[in-house]
Parts: sequence; C-alpha cells; structure tokens
Amino acid sequence: MIPFRPSRPLLFLCLGFALLAAAPVAWAQVRVDLALRRSLFVRYEPVIATVTVTNLSGRDLELRDDGNHKWFSFNIESATGALVPPYHVDYSLEPLTIGVGESISRVVNITPLYPISESGTIYRLRAVIYDATVGRYFSSNPPLNVEITEGRMLWQQIVGVPGANGQAGSRTITLLSHRLPDQTQLYIRIEDKENGLVFCTAQLGRVITFNKPQVELDANNDIYILQNTSPKTFLFTKVSLDGKILERKDYASTQQSRPALVRGPSGQPEVTGGLYLDPAAVAAEKAAPKPPSVSDRPVPLPKAKP
Repeated sequence: MIPFRPSRPLLFLCLGFALLAAAPVAWAQVRVDLALRRSLFVRYEPVIATVTVTNLSGRDLELRDDGNHKWFSFNIESATGALVPPYHVDYSLEPLTIGVGESISRVVNITPLYPISESGTIYRLRAVIYDATVGRYFSSNPPLNVEITEGRMLWQQIVGVPGANGQAGSRTITLLSHRLPDQTQLYIRIEDKENGLVFCTAQLGRVITFNKPQVELDANNDIYILQNTSPKTFLFTKVSLDGKILERKDYASTQQSRPALVRGPSGQPEVTGGLYLDPAAVAAEKAAPKPPSVSDRPVPLPKAKP
C-alpha cells in the first residue's frame, strides 16, 4: 500500500471550474452519473466513487486530454464554496473511446487524489468529463455531499518501526469506532505523523460498542485485534505496520468459554477459548441441503373406515 500525504498543497488553478455550466443542448450529449456508497466517512478513509459516462452524442465519443483540460476529473467544493484542488494537477490519462449509446463506469478512490480530510467538513462532489471534440465540460448533477468525521478513539499507541539501524521512524496506531445508520464499524488507522503519511484508515468490521476490542502487539509491532462482532461471534485480525491485512479469522463463543486475545508461552499474541470457525466448513454447511421442515412432510391421506 502506498501511503499518501494528507497535508494541503499550495493552491493552484482547479481545472473545469468555470465551464461546468454547459449549455442545455450540450447536456444531452454526454451524461455523467456519480454514486457513493454513503455520505459519512471517517477521516482519511477511502471515499470510493463510481462514475458512469453515457454517450448520447450520436457519434463515437473520443475522450482525451487536451492541453490543461483533463478529460476525467472531479469538481470538489468545501461547505463555504471554496474549490478543493487535487494534490497533483499535472496528471495524464489514457484516451478512451465510448461507442454510440454505450456507457462506461470507473471506480475511483478520491481520498489520495484530493485533500478532503478536514474533520467536521462537508464537501460537495461532482464528476467532470471534458469532450475535446466540442470543447465542453459535462458534470454529474446534483452534487453529492461527503461529510468527514474523526470517529471515536478507542485505543492509541505510538511504536517504533523495526529496522536495521533501529532508527526507522515511528507509527501511530489508532483504533476508532464509527456509527453508521445500521451498525457500528471498527477502524484502524496507521500513520507516520512526523512525515505526514497515512498508511491506512481501514474498516475492520462490525463491533459491539459495549465490549471493547482487545489489542496486542508482537515483537515486530504487528497489530493483533479481537473484536466482538455480535453477542456470540468474534473476529480476529492481524495487521502490519504498513497497513496490510495479514490474517483474519472468525470465532464463536461456546457454553464452556469465549474467545480471548492473550500472550502465549512464547510471548506471541494468540486467541484462546471459543470455537474457531473454519471458512471451508462454514461454506460446506451453507451449501448442504437442509432437511425437510414439518411443512414439507407428506400429509397422510385419510383412511377409509372398516
């Protein structure tokens, strides 16, 4: 995973800001649709956008960069109406041709492209397409809102990064909870605050708020997390210091014990108690035919009286 720098760059010209108000006849040529999975995100969390472009021009649509006009971009405004420029304005994209009446979709993580990490801020997003043939911009409408929150910190630790010289820097590891409309999610964030790098802000899965996750570190400062996902189920996750998920396992409580994250005899963190749920066994159980229910059994026919 390549970390990104969340610090705000110097302001520069944000392309496409004045040409978004295309004439009504132009809107019939190219349709741009923008979709987000939700509107509320934890700071530095991936903001995944799906952009769909439909060619209604009656001709093959050739999308290509034209000088400073990039054929694919986003128009992002803060709540005050200020334009949010990308981290890097000098980017290039491969040309793309869309046939008559056809549509293409692209899934884009906006977080490493634009500085949209101010906690408590609402950003307004539009996807923008430039057609060099007619010299016009087309944008998705209406704009979609993205609200950034810090989440609720559950645990934080600053650790060193193992290296040959012992001076490879440090990482700040933070566990956060974030309430979504139907559940609460657990997040892990790993960052190098000294150099302004964020290695990950990743969802780990559902968590029960009244049962705090257990966290342990091994000799390499890899992170071990055991979270309670439902009253009787638990999820174990191992994460490296660069934000990679190394291991994930599901466990269930039994009448005899419930899973717990402890240090074994060697000092290595491990899960004890409960029942490990083998994914292959769970999949086989789901695929197996179910026995007939009472309603599926044959109804006995009435017998004639002797």
